[in-house]
Amino acid sequence: MAKENQSAPLQIEANGSSLLANCWSCGDMRAMHFCNACGHLQPPAPTDYFSFFGLARKLNVDTALLEKNFYTLSRKLHPDRYSIGSTDEKEWSLEKTSQLNDAYRTLRDPISRTEYLLKLEGIHFEEQSKAATEAARSSGTDKKQSIPPDLLEEMFELNMQLEEARANKKLGEADETLTRDLTATKTNLEAKYHGLMNELKDYWNQWDGVIDRAAAGEDATADRKLALDRMLDLLNRRTYIRNLVRDVNEVLEA
Repeated sequence: MAKENQSAPLQIEANGSSLLANCWSCGDMRAMHFCNACGHLQPPAPTDYFSFFGLARKLNVDTALLEKNFYTLSRKLHPDRYSIGSTDEKEWSLEKTSQLNDAYRTLRDPISRTEYLLKLEGIHFEEQSKAATEAARSSGTDKKQSIPPDLLEEMFELNMQLEEARANKKLGEADETLTRDLTATKTNLEAKYHGLMNELKDYWNQWDGVIDRAAAGEDATADRKLALDRMLDLLNRRTYIRNLVRDVNEVLEA
């Protein structure tokens, strides 16, 4: 993946347009964090986590380079460096350090990075999940989850096994065959869960290709939506499978 120059002029996205800002101290063209001419720390800007690190909004991220840039910026932005500076610069260093930590935590993790990208694109995966949970609680019903089509048959069998296992627990009975079957199902679900990462990386490649095509002036609107929909579907499947593994564990460990 091509790496973008950390010292490139700041581009702030505002209502879809790019703006350039000048250094508050010397008036020269500023970079994201420091002025290229006088070196002064620049005030925090309304930008996303990718831009904070000088990255394009792509999902294939060089995490080793990301970590290196994180520690470099941590040293340069540390508030102790501005203890004798202006009051503004002290405040900016604190705010930028907080932004840095949030950006690094989000982008270094593949799932949180994907969820964040979806959020930037107007798809709030976590909020949708929380809203469904709150709605279920307020109505006194179970949270409704859409069963992935490829799991329908397997889930029907698993639910029957779980009901039988819970009934046996209440009666104080043990069924070694059922326990063995549930353990095998759990192993299969965990394999599906971990296997989703390879599928997700395929969708990352699709997304990054869309970004490259759009940058070249090509209309990739349809493929952009398709890539987002696929990633959202995968994250939903991942959550569903994780919850199933939790349910099986609760029965096996009870």
